[in-house]
Amino acid sequence: MTDINKLITENINVWTNASFKRNSTGRGSSKKINLIGIKKLRELILDLAVRGKLVSQNDNHEPASIALEKIAKEKEQLKHDSKIKHKKSLTSHRNSETPFELPKGWEWVKFGDICEIERGGSPRPIKSFITTDEDGLNWIKIGDTDIGGKYITGTAEKIIKEGLNKTRVVYPGDFLLTNSMSFGRPYITKIQGCIHDGWLRISPPSLLDKDYLYSLLSSPFIVKAFKKSASGAVVMNLNADKVRDVIVAVPPIEEQHSIATKVNELMGVCDQLEQQTEAELDAHKLLVEVLLSTLTSSKNAQEFEQNWLRLAEHFDLLFITENSIEQLKQTILQLAVMGKLVPQDSNDEPAAKLLERVTAEKALLIKNKVITKEKSLPDLTNEEKSFDLPKGWALARVGNLVSKLGSGSTPRGGKSAYVDSGVPFLRSQNIWNYGIKTEDIAYIPEDTHNNMSKTKVFPNDVLLNITGASLGRATIFPAELKEANVSQHVTIIRLIEKEMSEFILLGIHSPMIQRLVWDRQVGVAIEGLSKKVLELFEFPIPPIAEQQRIIEKVKELMVLCEKAKIGIEQANKTKVQLANTIVDKALN
Repeated sequence: MTDINKLITENINVWTNASFKRNSTGRGSSKKINLIGIKKLRELILDLAVRGKLVSQNDNHEPASIALEKIAKEKEQLKHDSKIKHKKSLTSHRNSETPFELPKGWEWVKFGDICEIERGGSPRPIKSFITTDEDGLNWIKIGDTDIGGKYITGTAEKIIKEGLNKTRVVYPGDFLLTNSMSFGRPYITKIQGCIHDGWLRISPPSLLDKDYLYSLLSSPFIVKAFKKSASGAVVMNLNADKVRDVIVAVPPIEEQHSIATKVNELMGVCDQLEQQTEAELDAHKLLVEVLLSTLTSSKNAQEFEQNWLRLAEHFDLLFITENSIEQLKQTILQLAVMGKLVPQDSNDEPAAKLLERVTAEKALLIKNKVITKEKSLPDLTNEEKSFDLPKGWALARVGNLVSKLGSGSTPRGGKSAYVDSGVPFLRSQNIWNYGIKTEDIAYIPEDTHNNMSKTKVFPNDVLLNITGASLGRATIFPAELKEANVSQHVTIIRLIEKEMSEFILLGIHSPMIQRLVWDRQVGVAIEGLSKKVLELFEFPIPPIAEQQRIIEKVKELMVLCEKAKIGIEQANKTKVQLANTIVDKALN
């Protein structure tokens, strides 16, 4: 028997430190860290439980074979009394390949030989059966469960009694198994109700401990068996016959009780470890936020440099998670657009002069009919000045900086216009903060490209996603692509002064401008950024020489961040590999 207590305590750092950052879209999710070490510990506990390695065996316990004989007699009596239906006979479990050797007193058995397993049913159309009457039948859906929960205690909806012959009744103590969504997840119902065809009802015999059965159905062993049974289908789906045919390990009834008690005890330990680890991660995140705030609150670049040097002394202790590195990156970008990242130089031509040249150049383009004159934008108000600009800086509306600001469009015929080769047609999935993602580029014919002249993009154009989960992602169209068109989900920002492109892109990536992007969406059915909204964006503009210094400093610091991030990712992979090694060793 594996000494699980020793296994937990001697490897506590492995379980609590092995983690990965969750993938997320949009503005993020509430839980961004996947505590994979603790997840693997939970799986290990369940795996040991169903293999007979969690608690010691007792030769005085009545073997499982006796209980199985009693269960068989009980089922025959229920069939005789017409309380359960006769099912097609299952092949003997002895003809199946057993996954591992069982302890003395345990038995392999087909799941359908000990439990009644039936699929639910749905009266259709379901809307005509839904009722608000108190005497309606509980209508149990996946939405009535809690993620990670064990019991079903209530339902949001009820159905009329006339729907009963189209569905299946379940009773308190029955197990419900998801057979499609949340594939193979077990629950125990504490209520009577009806289930649709997304559920399987499992009615266990009295001589099977329900908590042990719950551990069995939650174990990696059974999950793998279910996935193997459902493999080959387009959508993972469990039917009752497949579940009946899975072989399961049954311990003596007394040992089932002991296993269930031990599992509950150890899952409580896992809960404590999880809470403690999350609390430590939250505390670390708060500490990093507080310390980084000393950078953003720096009065000028000189004070920033002093604060940064103090922070850098403890870099390896502070920036130990992917989240903390991301926080640092965002702080760097915020400092960049506030003029606190590099010192100002009094010899630089002030931004006001730069903006005068931009205004004059735009007027000339309008005069020469290169671009169309548009309605003048309102002057900036004091309320729109969110911080004191450094000396030499100016605040400008984006619409006054551009020769073109507008989204692309869909080629006539939509996707049917795409060809195997031709001119790249860039969609929102191609626009990423680090550049153009070329793996999924669509192409349109040359004549279609020419007919969509207003959606053509050129090198140094800033491309910004304006709808959907990728809202706010932006990049610069690279010279190597030469020509392309963009879809209606991407806006082209073509600056009068091309040298400003990199700083404008940096600014869009900053928390300051991202707040504008997300907070100023318009639309009802589909929210997004319109041209009218975008052109009003207020943007801090440094002298052109300082813009270049800021860009270089940001690149230098981002390289430092990326190196730290790669180190963290590699360390996390090592920790997860170590957790896997400990699990494999414990099971073998």
